[in-house]
Amino acid sequence: MFIWFVVGSVVAVTLVFDSPSMDVRLVALGAVLPVAEALVGGPWLLHTPILGVAGLAVVMLVARGHRLVQRRWLGVPIGLLSHHVLDGTWADTEVFWWPATGFDALGGSRVPEFSRGAGGLLLEAGGLLLGAWAWRRYRLADPDRRSALLRTGRLNAGEIT
Repeated sequence: MFIWFVVGSVVAVTLVFDSPSMDVRLVALGAVLPVAEALVGGPWLLHTPILGVAGLAVVMLVARGHRLVQRRWLGVPIGLLSHHVLDGTWADTEVFWWPATGFDALGGSRVPEFSRGAGGLLLEAGGLLLGAWAWRRYRLADPDRRSALLRTGRLNAGEIT
């Protein structure tokens, strides 16, 4: 499950924050990072909000006084937190509220992304539909816009009508 998280988080963050300095490539990276926990018998820390919140704090502290750097790198923890919304991780109380629910709540099971069966396929189809909408909304048929997106990470480059 990648399309749902990449497209869903990029579109949501672009519409909500409308920041010209936000690098949506980093939002997409943050949104798919928790899926990697499937390789280590997750869910682990990437499925808890504590890592996303810590990431926000680290970016703000490390890049203090450099607003454009902060806006750019905030994409990773914002993408990570948007994954929780799109995945419904908040519904798994033991994992989402770790460590308040006990330190043994992590690991030892399948990540939720791969345990949905047909529901996961429906989410991927929804991601494709949302991607088609975003393609038109952000006029990505224009090669210059696609090039700008790949080069700068900015989805809403230029005036959108």
